[in-house]
Amino acid sequence: MVLKRRFIVALTTFMSLLIVFFGATTVDAARSDMVDVSNYNGAMTVANFQDMHNNYGVKAVVTKISEGTSFKDVTAANNIATAQSAGMYISGYHYAHYSSVSGAIAEADYAARTAQADGLPKGSVLVADVESSEQSASSVSQNNADNAAFMNEVAKYGYRSTIYTMGSWVGSVMNVSQGWIASYPYDPTGQDWYTSNHGWQWSSTSTFSGSYGNFDVSELYDSFFTSYQSTTGSTTTTTGSSSTNSGSTSTTGSSSSTTSSTTVSGTSVINVNNASGNFVPLVSISSDGGTVQTLSSRALSNHSSWQTDQTKTVGGVAYYRVATNEWVAANYLTGGNSNSSQSSSTNNLSVIKVKNSNASFVQLKALQDDGTMKDVTNRALGNNTSWQTDQTKVVSGVTYYRVATNEWVAGSYIIS
Repeated sequence: MVLKRRFIVALTTFMSLLIVFFGATTVDAARSDMVDVSNYNGAMTVANFQDMHNNYGVKAVVTKISEGTSFKDVTAANNIATAQSAGMYISGYHYAHYSSVSGAIAEADYAARTAQADGLPKGSVLVADVESSEQSASSVSQNNADNAAFMNEVAKYGYRSTIYTMGSWVGSVMNVSQGWIASYPYDPTGQDWYTSNHGWQWSSTSTFSGSYGNFDVSELYDSFFTSYQSTTGSTTTTTGSSSTNSGSTSTTGSSSSTTSSTTVSGTSVINVNNASGNFVPLVSISSDGGTVQTLSSRALSNHSSWQTDQTKTVGGVAYYRVATNEWVAANYLTGGNSNSSQSSSTNNLSVIKVKNSNASFVQLKALQDDGTMKDVTNRALGNNTSWQTDQTKVVSGVTYYRVATNEWVAGSYIIS
């Protein structure tokens, strides 16, 4: 990321002098579990990522998505597609310039919408890369509030989030709980820094024989970047790992001569469970719709909920899409899907547009333990903005629509 540009010249010069005087040495460095890429690395290929995975043990890729509220990384869509084709977990990052809660929300909206357009799968991570001059000039409390606002906002789009920043800023410029921390020791041999976080970026100058140039590499301490999860906490399950984690392995469907029905589009939420196993298998479907293959590297957790936007029938079996070419068979769907209802709350994923004709913002409410609604004082919705909602609830005769975890908007503000 940008952090590497601050040190790369000095580090390269220093390392060159050491090699001249002492000779090159072989370093047993920290693990290269994850690599991050951007337009500085160019458009990555499937072969690039397969080499990283097979020969260096890289399991995950994080690609730059956006910056501020106007910059879009032109390589992101390609990097997302090629990383997935190589069987890698894919995440994205947004370089932040915000210095206020409203600014953080605006950047989160831009980042999430750009990520959606680029094909970043739901349930993956969209990181806030927080290391700019705007944050260095802000107070710790302001940065903490801004970072929280960014992460909360991207969750509305189905993405998880965390904070990436340099180690020297943790505790002095902002507080970070389970983040992704960058700090580059001269000798990473046997080192494990920032182990209470999701990961540690320990180098910005790593090279791979199958790729050109330098790369940022990180050691990961949990499965945050190596699993796809719903924003409510339901997780996918990794069903196995090997040095050739390339995705589809066993054919479970019909051959290419089998016909499939036309794909039907329509966003909804499904609940899944496998009564005969510990996880729900995922499959990929070939572009011609004739071959179904079970994914060996990813699966869904039992009793978890997922957003789906397409259905396809192959060989008489209906499949629901939950990520880019990741599908779940209809026989794993359980009760309580998108058309089900509850006594006081219904699940039905849709989009609403809101406006308050008497003020410059739309008030949000939080549902209390006693069943009443209380004003949310640190957040609100902008007029004439659109939001995804998955539940409605009637309280004291007023219908409320949920737009985030325990954030509700009254039906009287809905204009379409």
